[in-house]
Amino acid sequence: MTLDREQVLRSAAALLTRRSTATMDEVAKAAGIGRATLHRHFAGRDALVRALEDLGIREFEAALDAAALDEGSAEEGLRRLVAAVEPAAGLLSFLVTENQLFEGDQVNEGWNRLDARVSAFFRRGQERGEFRIDLTPAWLTEALYGLIGTGAWAVQAGRVAAQDFPYMIVELLLGGARRSVEK
Repeated sequence: MTLDREQVLRSAAALLTRRSTATMDEVAKAAGIGRATLHRHFAGRDALVRALEDLGIREFEAALDAAALDEGSAEEGLRRLVAAVEPAAGLLSFLVTENQLFEGDQVNEGWNRLDARVSAFFRRGQERGEFRIDLTPAWLTEALYGLIGTGAWAVQAGRVAAQDFPYMIVELLLGGARRSVEK
């Protein structure tokens, strides 16, 4: 029997996005394989998390491609991006909490590619007068990541309806949390 590595990773991602402290035994069970089989393909949790990191980066890059951020207004591009990244939001939320991925000199270059693409999108929106210029593209990028991650956790916890995920993220990011008060 041939092991479908991609399916094992997706099973692991589904489990770990719900229970980030799941053991390798639990991951193997969720994937429908034995622990020994899992360990033949992923020497330990670190190796599994690194493979999930590659999957998450690929999925985010695919979402960026699908969003066609250069087409239409910045608001339309942002709406397309959030909708495209929604299926991977849980995995991305899990990954950004894995400190091992961002410490030391072994940081995956894929994160830098993602940051550069998203920051360039916000910069273009600023240059076209669509986004505030008092907030840096890097900050807007981090705010987007934070909203995607917390939105994913809120949906998983049942505090937010899944169908509201894209709307809430885009509206909060575009409008900000500050309410305009008329005098």
